[in-house]
Amino acid sequence: MGVSKMSWAFSKSVLMSASALAVIAAATSAHAGGFALREQSSYYQGMSFAGNGTTGPSISSIFWNPATITGAKDGLTSEAHNSFIIPKGEIKGSNTVPANAFGAGTPPVAVTTAVDSGDIASDAWIGSNYFGYKLSDQAYLGFALTAPFGLSTKPDDPNWAGAGYNRSSKVFSINANPIAGFKINEMFSVALGAQIQYIDIRLTNAGASPLSGVGTTSLAGDSTSVGWTAGVTFTPMQGTELGLGFRSAVAHDLSGSVVLPVATGGLPAGAYNISTKLITPEIVTLSAKQDVNDKLRVLGTFEWSNWSRLEQPKVLLTDLGNAQLTSLPFNYSDGYFLSLGAEYDFNDKLTLRAGAAYEWSPIDTNVRSARLPDNDRIWVSAGGSYNFNDSLSFDVGYTHIFGTDTELNIVPGHQDYSSTKGTLVGDVEASVDILSASMRYTW
Repeated sequence: MGVSKMSWAFSKSVLMSASALAVIAAATSAHAGGFALREQSSYYQGMSFAGNGTTGPSISSIFWNPATITGAKDGLTSEAHNSFIIPKGEIKGSNTVPANAFGAGTPPVAVTTAVDSGDIASDAWIGSNYFGYKLSDQAYLGFALTAPFGLSTKPDDPNWAGAGYNRSSKVFSINANPIAGFKINEMFSVALGAQIQYIDIRLTNAGASPLSGVGTTSLAGDSTSVGWTAGVTFTPMQGTELGLGFRSAVAHDLSGSVVLPVATGGLPAGAYNISTKLITPEIVTLSAKQDVNDKLRVLGTFEWSNWSRLEQPKVLLTDLGNAQLTSLPFNYSDGYFLSLGAEYDFNDKLTLRAGAAYEWSPIDTNVRSARLPDNDRIWVSAGGSYNFNDSLSFDVGYTHIFGTDTELNIVPGHQDYSSTKGTLVGDVEASVDILSASMRYTW
C-alpha cells in the first residue's frame, strides 16, 4: 500500500512539474493570459496596448503585426524598450492531507494546515529591441529581439503547505524575428517574418506534502524551434487605419531531465532524460486607429490566443525507449484581450496617452493550479512620448493591473490533485504594477 501510494505520488509530482513546462508567470504576475508576456513596447504600454497592430512613431508594433514596418522612417531606426514588472500575489487558505496518505498510519488522521504562500511572484525586467530599415518607398526590412514567454514564481517558504504543487518555476525565452515588408500602395501593406525561438525551463516541487519528509522533484529542459509571423495594414482613407497581425505557434521538442528523490513507479531514485512537445499558441491581433483631429487619435485592439491547443502533451523517458512517464493536463480554453485608448499631441515635442483593457484568461477554476493561479484581469494605463529632436525620442508607460476574485480549488476530481499532497483550497490576491521606458533613434 505504501509503495503504491508513493509511486502514484511521484507520478503526480512529475506531472505537476511537467505541466508547468511553460509556466513562467502566475496570475500574481499577470503579464498576459496564460504564460505569455505582453510587455514588448513602452509606447503601447501607455495605452494598454490599444492600436498595437497599426503604424505609428514606434516600430515596436511589428511584434504584433509585421506589416507596420512600412511605417518606418527613412534610414535605419533602432529602439530599446525596458519594462519593469512589480507583481504582488499571495495564496491564502488551507491544505488537508488525508489519513494514511503515505501508507498505513502515516498520518493516522487527516492533517489540515493553514496556507499562506507569501508573495509567490518575482519582480522582473523585460527587454525588447527593434530595428527597421527603409530600402525604398515600397520595400522595408525589420528585426525584433524579444522575450515572448518568461519570468518566475517562488513562494517565500520552499516548505509551505502547498509545496507539493509548487516550489519554484523559472523559464527564460528569447525570440529573434527578421521581417520583410512591402507597401503595395497607399492603402495596403503586407509583411512576412520568421521566428527563431529558444526556451529554457527549470522547475521544482516537493515530491509529496512537506509532512512526508520526501525531497524535491526537479525538472529542466530547453529547446530551439522556429515559427513565422505575417500581417497586413489597410488605410481606406486618410486618418483611418486597420491592422491584422498573426504570430504562429512554435512547436518545441523539449529535451532535459527529471530528478526523482526516491524510487518511483519501478524507477530507482535518480536523474532520467526526458522529452516532451510544447506548442505555444497562435496569436491573432486586430487593431484600429482613427484620427479625431490633428492632435487627437483613438485606438483599439482585440486579440485572440489559441491556448486550447495545449491539451495534454506526453512526457517521455528517452532513456527507456520513449516510454510515457505521464501526460500534461493543461486543458486551457482560448484567451481574449480587448483594449481601448487615446493619444493627444500636447505640442510638437510632447504626446500624452492613456488606455484601459479587459483580459479573459484561458484558465478557470477547473484547471487552475498553484503554479499558475491565473484569472481575468483589468488593465489601466497612462504614458507619453517626448521628441528630443527629429532623430531621438523617448517613451514611458505605466500600467496597474487589478486581479479579479480568484479561487484555488485543488480537490479530488481536479486534474492536479494527489492524495499525498492533499487538497489545496484558498483565495489568490493579486495585482501588478508595470513601469516601462524606451529610446527611439533614427540614423
